[in-house]
Amino acid sequence: MSNIRFKALELAISRPKRSIETTGKVSDYFGENTFNQAVMRQYLSKEAFQQLQNVITKGEKIDRRIADQVATAIKSWAISKGATHYTHWFHPLTGATAEKHDSFLSPTSDGKAIEHFGAGELIQQEPDASSFPSGGIRNTFEARGYTAWDPTSTAFIMDDTLCIPTIFISYTGEALDYKTPMLKALHSLDTEATAVCKYFDRTTSKVVATLGWEQEYFLVDTAIFHARPDMALSGRTLFGHASAKDQQLSDHYFGTIPESVMDFMREFEYEAHRLGIPVKTRHNEVAPSQYECAPVFEEANMAVDHNQLLMHILEKVAKRHHLTLLLHEKPYQGVNGSGKHNNWSLMTNTGENLLSPGKSPKANLRFLTFLVNIIKAVDTHSGLIRSVVASASNDLRLGAHEAPPAIMSVFIGSQLSQTLDEIEKSKINSDQAESAVEEFSLNIPKIPEIFLDNTDRNRTSPFAFTGNKFEFRAVGSSANCAKPMIALNLALAEQLRVFRKEVDSLIEKGANKEEAIYKIIRRYIKESKRIRFEGNSYGEEWTTEALKRGLANISSTPDALKVMTTEEVIKLFEDHDVLSRREVVARYEIDLENYIKKIQIESRIIGDLSHNHIIPTAIRYQNTLVENVKGLKEVLDMKTFVKLSNSQMQNIKEISEHISIVRQLVSEMIDKRKKANKVDDTTEKAGLYNTEVLPYFEKIRYHVDKLELLVDDELWPLPKYRELLFIK
Repeated sequence: MSNIRFKALELAISRPKRSIETTGKVSDYFGENTFNQAVMRQYLSKEAFQQLQNVITKGEKIDRRIADQVATAIKSWAISKGATHYTHWFHPLTGATAEKHDSFLSPTSDGKAIEHFGAGELIQQEPDASSFPSGGIRNTFEARGYTAWDPTSTAFIMDDTLCIPTIFISYTGEALDYKTPMLKALHSLDTEATAVCKYFDRTTSKVVATLGWEQEYFLVDTAIFHARPDMALSGRTLFGHASAKDQQLSDHYFGTIPESVMDFMREFEYEAHRLGIPVKTRHNEVAPSQYECAPVFEEANMAVDHNQLLMHILEKVAKRHHLTLLLHEKPYQGVNGSGKHNNWSLMTNTGENLLSPGKSPKANLRFLTFLVNIIKAVDTHSGLIRSVVASASNDLRLGAHEAPPAIMSVFIGSQLSQTLDEIEKSKINSDQAESAVEEFSLNIPKIPEIFLDNTDRNRTSPFAFTGNKFEFRAVGSSANCAKPMIALNLALAEQLRVFRKEVDSLIEKGANKEEAIYKIIRRYIKESKRIRFEGNSYGEEWTTEALKRGLANISSTPDALKVMTTEEVIKLFEDHDVLSRREVVARYEIDLENYIKKIQIESRIIGDLSHNHIIPTAIRYQNTLVENVKGLKEVLDMKTFVKLSNSQMQNIKEISEHISIVRQLVSEMIDKRKKANKVDDTTEKAGLYNTEVLPYFEKIRYHVDKLELLVDDELWPLPKYRELLFIK
């Protein structure tokens, strides 16, 4: 095994690096592989173009005649770009994407063939759904599932294949993907937010959620990666002593990007830009070999599709450069993990950001209305919002002093906090009426002018207001953005629905509109105050304070997911027609199964590496030391021998103790795993894996990592942290 390690290191050092030259401005080729508006105008009739735009922007239903025109246009465009196949591209509940390629080929009766692609192929397909996670919605022998075109997301060409973004549902109509509930949650948010906006501006006819994600990732040389079975099978290192140097000097963060990595970045950005992904930012992250990229914000549904596509591009392009992409939230113990910050905001059809303070009392009251309702939504639905970032890998990152803790809180900055505190303490006095612009009259204390907060960003907060958006920092780097976006958009939609009912109720009782809004906002500020925290979320003081406030500190995925089976959460999804009870419970089962399998796989890897690699290597070195001691005894006098052999005898003793403990712990861990595997109930089984199996990981690792320091470097079978983190 040690030979494999050193051969991998030699290959990593000596291999020539790949570089790519892109010519021309980005604007010359941006979106060239997408069926964008410019292409639609070129290939569609005016009537077809306008109806398709109405479908995209207004949610109108497309008729069959227009669908045929669109299909013909997409086919002609795709073939002109070299496409030979098409696929319905969807997001199953694996968290990745899926596709089944079909050729445009259609044989004719004269022995020839034509390229065919009609409305039927565009609108609906029937891929095999038997092996995708369903959480019990379907049996594995029931293979039928349907994909249906999502016209709001742009079709694109990947290699020689036309990719059509779609939803994915079962034969009986249940959602088997992330896009279906995402679109429904966005629709519900649009409905409720637009209704609230009409209190302030009757011309508002649509509200869209926007998303700008920040994608963090690690790179490692592919040869070294394959010399680490734990990384190859689980995505992270299950063993490995800390390198003498890693991120202590902060010399990697925002540092000069290594040349080989820059070549990789240039190529993946080129591929991303051709697919219309507006990647704008790139930089070194805190940990060695850790990087980040981020795009310009987009409509949330498109942004989710683009992030899923980008993760695929990152992986594909990395391979061309003999690099392996690591999206695991914590691939290395003791150094920063990777997140995917979701920057989320709301835009109206008039181009206004609802989370931007305005210059008039009217605009500021609207801003405060949405700000306070978002805070209230996070407070009311904090359990749901915590659950959607829960995973076996993200459990290792949350609260590890490079990511926010598992306690859900909201940071809004000192200036906004002061404003909310003043409103909470104020008393409504209709005698203090002041006229504002147009028809807007505030029969309340004057809403002050609100400026963007000039305080420092709070990187320890899981949900922080950053000027004109909220940054959801708790999302893991490997996650599908749709999951947190569904929760946030749905929680806010429900909160806005409740808010509107309460405001209308006060108006019906005689209050004027502005006074009613102000009264409800003031009450919400008080009710949700516990979720607001401006301090250091890493400190032990916050853990104590959060407990006093009644905020949950849920550190494990099985515990975090329990909220999904509560009547409150199920009702929330059902009331907004986002997911049925059966679909919610199915997702709970899928997430628990995924957790169980991840811990199970890692447990098996630990057992394999310990028994077949670590222990034999340690014994081999121990035997070498024993033979050396015997040799010393033969050539030295007893006094000198005793003096010189003491240190080696101590090494032999330490190695022997660590070997014995590793053997014992691995045996105990395997027994616990076997007992857990006999349990049929998924909830109980996940709990056992969390409390009975997982705790052994760190215990075993401690002793294996001690052996790494004791055993001769020439014999150690696994590439070490200094090699994983620093060789490019």
